[in-house]
Amino acid sequence: MTRESPTENEQPSRRLARELRGQITAGDLAPGDKLPSERALAAEHGVARNTAREAVRLLADEGLVTAEHGRGVFVRGKNRLMRFGQRRYARTLRRETGLSPYRAEVEAQGRTPRVECTSITRITPAPEIAERLGIDPEAETVVRRENWYYADEEPMQVGVTYSPWHIVEGTPVADSAKMGKGSLYARFEEQGYAITSIREEVTARMPTPSEVAGLAIPDGVPVLDVTHTGYDEHGRPFEVTVFVMRADFNALDYRMSVED
Repeated sequence: MTRESPTENEQPSRRLARELRGQITAGDLAPGDKLPSERALAAEHGVARNTAREAVRLLADEGLVTAEHGRGVFVRGKNRLMRFGQRRYARTLRRETGLSPYRAEVEAQGRTPRVECTSITRITPAPEIAERLGIDPEAETVVRRENWYYADEEPMQVGVTYSPWHIVEGTPVADSAKMGKGSLYARFEEQGYAITSIREEVTARMPTPSEVAGLAIPDGVPVLDVTHTGYDEHGRPFEVTVFVMRADFNALDYRMSVED
């Protein structure tokens, strides 16, 4: 694997960051490895400590390393939690495991899931949510459910689900954090809305301060916005979930038919 070449008039901090980046890319510094201290980096590369500090900051801004208070700076791991867009909503998986798509997916990857429902409210939907659900925001309300998702107690993502009131009224979806066997999609199926197709719109951006705090996002790490819409066999949309995912901890894997 080739390493980056120096550029003319390159600043010492950027030169050191380039050299360390090359070691990470080549695998000389592996995920989980601890970087030398600022003092050691400065001595080894013949630079000032503040230059070494700036080089490490540049790597942190790129999401390549993370600082752990009292322990040091470590190369970030590359194993991401995979989101399999097609299989995760399969009825057979739901019936075999009795779990939500997230819990089943995380357990299948050898990790321990936890989901915390932080709020359930009935609201007037924003126009973009109403449009995806095909409802009139001036005439209909939705139930808004906010969930925070963890794997091995590390925050992975937050998801806000919107469901039309006329569909979920009188069901656990409307007022309970406990969904029962099969979770959310089993309850929708009981109401006559079995999920058979999805649409997921994916964009990337830098996180807000509240997302940085809530998801413990390191400097320089973006988030993925995934706007998911679930449809039943008749093509009726019945739920929209807006996910905000740490881009360093999550990856998307979709398999689908190609249109003629």
